Amino acid sequence: MSEIYQDGRYLGQNPTWGEEDSPVKAKWIKKILEQNTLTPTAITDVGCGSGRVIVELSQHYPKCKFVGYEISRDAFTICSKKAAENITFLNHDFVSDDHTTEVLLIIDVFEHVDDYIGFLRSIKDKARFKIFHIPLDISVQTVFRASPIRRVREKVGHLHYFTKETALATLGYAGYDIHDYFYTAGSIEAPSSFRQRIMRVPRMACFSIHRDLTVRILGGYSLLVLCQ
Repeated sequence: MSEIYQDGRYLGQNPTWGEEDSPVKAKWIKKILEQNTLTPTAITDVGCGSGRVIVELSQHYPKCKFVGYEISRDAFTICSKKAAENITFLNHDFVSDDHTTEVLLIIDVFEHVDDYIGFLRSIKDKARFKIFHIPLDISVQTVFRASPIRRVREKVGHLHYFTKETALATLGYAGYDIHDYFYTAGSIEAPSSFRQRIMRVPRMACFSIHRDLTVRILGGYSLLVLCQ
């Protein structure tokens, strides 16, 4: 994992550690659990950041035990304040721990990891179900403009860039069985810039006609995937 998460650079550019996006991410996770009739009793969030995703989920699953792993000291300072009776945060490396769980959340994480294939293989047997949220940074407009891909590298530390096809192929190559997936539209449901607000209407209109083509051309979407 890059040093930017330990030396204050990431915190300087992202002081909330993405906390404002957590409610909508929790909503998507709840949706995929319900679509697959899963009511977990133990959920672990790897790279939990601000910790708010599992705090939001705990409101819907009050009998579930939640654990958040975060290796960044800066992020741990933020998330540790949210600990509760059924929520524990650990400033540990999940890969090296012997912790296992029922559902593992890997939300916007492995695109930041140098050896992402090795990382995916190392966590595969630590839970029965795994839920991944994967930014789809590659689209016609991002490749044409170039600046969006450069920006996510410089501001949020993305090292690897995916389309829906390469994201699913990566999980399959790492040994995962894919059970369910759907697109998520953070640029529509939680726009963070003026450009995203401008693009909201055309993205929604085109997505209603042809989802894959809209994502491939206009971008602005991610993929939520349930695996075993």
